[in-house]
Amino acid sequence: MRRFLLLYATQRGQAKAIAEEISEQALSHGFSADLHCVSESEKYDLKTETGPLVMVVSTTGTGDPPDTARKFVKEIHNKTLPTDFFAHLCLELVVEPWIDGLWPALTKHFKSLGGQEDMSDSDTLAQASDAPLSMAMKPELLHIQSQVELLSLEDVGKRDSELQEQNETNKNQPSRIEDFDSSLVNSVPPLSQSSLSIPAVSPEYLEVYLQESLGQDENQASVPPSVDPIFQVPISKAVELTTNDAIKTTLLLELDISKVEFSHQPGDSFNVICPNSGSEVEDLLQRLQLADKQAHRVILKIKMDTKKKGASLPQHVPEGSSLQFIFTWCLEIRAVPKKAFLRALSDYTSDATEKRRLQELCSKQGAADYNRFIRDASVCLLDLLLTFPSCQPPLNLLLEHLPKLQPRPYSCASSSLLHPDKLHFVFNIVELPSNTTAASLRKGVCTGWLATLVAPFLQPNTEVLTADHSDALAPEILISPRATNSFHLPDDLSAPIIMVGPGTGVAPFVGFLQHREKLQEQHPDGNFGAMWLFFGCRHKDRDYLFREELRHFLKTGVLTHLKVSFSRDAAPEEEEEAPAKYVQDNLQHHSQQVARTLLQENGYIYVCGDAKNMAKDVHDALVEIISKEAGVDKLEAMKTLATLKQEKRYLQDIWS
Repeated sequence: MRRFLLLYATQRGQAKAIAEEISEQALSHGFSADLHCVSESEKYDLKTETGPLVMVVSTTGTGDPPDTARKFVKEIHNKTLPTDFFAHLCLELVVEPWIDGLWPALTKHFKSLGGQEDMSDSDTLAQASDAPLSMAMKPELLHIQSQVELLSLEDVGKRDSELQEQNETNKNQPSRIEDFDSSLVNSVPPLSQSSLSIPAVSPEYLEVYLQESLGQDENQASVPPSVDPIFQVPISKAVELTTNDAIKTTLLLELDISKVEFSHQPGDSFNVICPNSGSEVEDLLQRLQLADKQAHRVILKIKMDTKKKGASLPQHVPEGSSLQFIFTWCLEIRAVPKKAFLRALSDYTSDATEKRRLQELCSKQGAADYNRFIRDASVCLLDLLLTFPSCQPPLNLLLEHLPKLQPRPYSCASSSLLHPDKLHFVFNIVELPSNTTAASLRKGVCTGWLATLVAPFLQPNTEVLTADHSDALAPEILISPRATNSFHLPDDLSAPIIMVGPGTGVAPFVGFLQHREKLQEQHPDGNFGAMWLFFGCRHKDRDYLFREELRHFLKTGVLTHLKVSFSRDAAPEEEEEAPAKYVQDNLQHHSQQVARTLLQENGYIYVCGDAKNMAKDVHDALVEIISKEAGVDKLEAMKTLATLKQEKRYLQDIWS
């Protein structure tokens, strides 16, 4: 067998799953994959490696390496290494042939769209290059990138041609009104009548034994340790920052870190180790017919006859823990099932119609249905088991496919200069529609748990934290530090900064302002740069977070400019000009000052909040501002922003 080294680094398990799939498929192609996590440096040696290296690496945050890869990244960036140290693994061996194959694949793709048969390859590419970049290349590039199941670019043209033929066939067929619409449980033609190409089933590799409990205690301290130190700290205060009629409920929690060595600075984030919902765990065990064994100890072994190469026991499942503890603290039961999991579940589904539907959802032909009814709907294992009652998977299958329950990251919302023994953080209580009739809304795994913990001593919407509650009511939670990032105040205190943080995105900036206020008190003659804050919320009287505190910073001169937008409040009739609805609108209204700060005064801009909408809209607004104020085209403005990012002067702390 032709051996190659296959390394992965993952934050939430996606890259690991892809690497494992590559490893399993390698055998059928005549290869042997030596699979390891990059953190397992004792199991491989790049200095002496002679085979090809294949790496599958995810990113976390805003392009940062996953935690398991940080040591590896640091080592390969070692400046004392010779420039040709990794020449025997040369990246160009893979990249250059791929790029060479890109052009004929694109030409074939454009020809498959029709009307291009009489054009030469060069004419086709020339016509595309003459068109605007956003029109000619961007849609096709995004489309190619979305074909994640394809093994090579050459398949793109073939796939698109097949889809076009299928669409034409569907157009010519008379439309039929079905008794049902397409849904998680139902499909409609042509999918319901198609032959299916489904993935090969992943070989099972775990044997599970249940032993009666001896009565030993289990709690959150029994959670398997991560690479970071874990601290158990009490929640000393909890305040509801929004009014009762606000669309979202926002809480501020204060942690007492006086008895632990937990250092932090404004802009840092940390992890909260949280459990799954107790009621969801109970429902899941009930559905699996394991409720009467929830206290039993789980003993795992590798199947003697497994065909899975390099099978190992899951490290996130502690040996001898109870079934209930494992499902509560160790497994991400809310995880969206991957297609390999659906494929495995279909083998344990007795009803023919239900089995067929699960096969459709994991097939290539059912990709659109999988995206719509599984991925986009955030369906979880319990949803599937309630939807497909004849599915009776064994316990080992769930332990093989359910990923590790991940800690949830939160931004520090306080400064250690002002609160030396405390740590504040802010969050919205996430509410999601349920995909079953079990409940109308599901709360976020961590935010729902935290809200329940602090409910007995939650303070109403006041700006001043009152006296500590009784120690008897102080629940303790587990936290761990996250690797330091660049989202910090500049070392040069005279540099002006712009902060953009709508909603809970304002949290780290409260820490910035607290920190700056203490520094200015300590250095009254210091030269401190201007501080701009662009904040936004829905309603001025319902969810204007930290209103009094921000006004205090503005009054004392710590905050130079405060620009607030309210997206749902009606504009006063006496105002001729409509007020800004969103933070990006306010940025546009102050485009000259923003451009001057970034381009002439060597200032910094920080963006915190939602990645999907806000961060993208803010980025687009910055492109327009730089283009307008600097008199350059948008491409040049984008290059300027890229340079600011490279210089660590355009920093983001965003989440999806």
